[in-house]
Amino acid sequence: MNQKIKVLVVDDSSVMRKIIARAIEKDARIQVIGYASNGMQAIEAVRTLNPDVVTLDIEMPEMDGLSALRELRKEHKRLPVIMFSSLTHRGAQSTMMALTAGASDYVGKPNTSSGGMEESFKVLETELIPKIIGLAKRARTSKSIVPPTPLPSTPIQTIGPTERLTPATTQTLTSGVVPTRAICAVCIGVSTGGPVALMQLFSQFKQSLPVPIFIVQHMPPTFTTLLAARLSTTSLLSVKEPEDGEIAQSGMVYMAPGGFHMLLTASGTKTVIRLTLDPPENSCRPAADVLFRSAAEIYGSSLLGVVLTGMGSDGTKGCQVIKSKHGQVIAQDEESSVIWGMPGAVVREGLADTVLPLVKIADEIAFRARKTAGVRKDE
Repeated sequence: MNQKIKVLVVDDSSVMRKIIARAIEKDARIQVIGYASNGMQAIEAVRTLNPDVVTLDIEMPEMDGLSALRELRKEHKRLPVIMFSSLTHRGAQSTMMALTAGASDYVGKPNTSSGGMEESFKVLETELIPKIIGLAKRARTSKSIVPPTPLPSTPIQTIGPTERLTPATTQTLTSGVVPTRAICAVCIGVSTGGPVALMQLFSQFKQSLPVPIFIVQHMPPTFTTLLAARLSTTSLLSVKEPEDGEIAQSGMVYMAPGGFHMLLTASGTKTVIRLTLDPPENSCRPAADVLFRSAAEIYGSSLLGVVLTGMGSDGTKGCQVIKSKHGQVIAQDEESSVIWGMPGAVVREGLADTVLPLVKIADEIAFRARKTAGVRKDE
């Protein structure tokens, strides 16, 4: 990426505009080319300035961010738009609406009154800059950045032929054909770009599954609650945040609550979901590694681990445990990932049995689940 990434900053607060600009321009690859203080100005600025990425506040006068986003998507369907939202219930609701309307991702707006300027800069440097770079890189190298609705209608190029998801055609990176085995549980780890990816994934399931699914999505409290509710409305599967001590049921989808690790324990023939406040791993709580490790101990070779788009490498160590128990791992491909950090780390470590575009993963999970014999452990 030789040219600088051109960013349009949209926020009604002059203080926040300055904070955003100062933070992201510390990275030499990024240049702020303009500002707007409301949605109407943002629409006009996009037309005249042609930015690579837009950061868009939600609550603004005259025209709010959601309305502006809907208007932008009429003319600029692939323009990366990162929403800024407050870490409140109202902010989380607005974020879910924005992601449904086609936002590429979101960043929680730092509280300048409580954390101070330096803390705000740190938040933006660690969260916003990687998303800007990842989204801009993908926009420049791929023609397939699309909003979550409508869903992509054409397959994305994959490693090996995957037109028919059967044991004879699903490919591995190293040894040819992967013999798909029956599964008794699915664990999903996902981060940056995850809400959109999960909405796409779960909207593609055509029927209920005979196995439980467990999800770790890196999001704060309230956000995960609303995301679970949103997934339930877009899918035939029922998605919820579990309570500590809840018994996992086949056909259910359990999303780790923001701020809590989710791990699995065995009680006789039942799987018990535990929520803990143990220290973060990979700077995350919930962390995919925690879930993957515990699930591998219970389900053995009957576990399928799925690593989707996200920054960092959370999930890699957990996949090592899954593989040591002879379970299998699917990684999302680079082309369809917002940021190929988490799945890329799994692939580079040689842990991925199969690398697939997002539009193929639901069919692969369903195919493996239909083969299940109902045996929980590797016996």
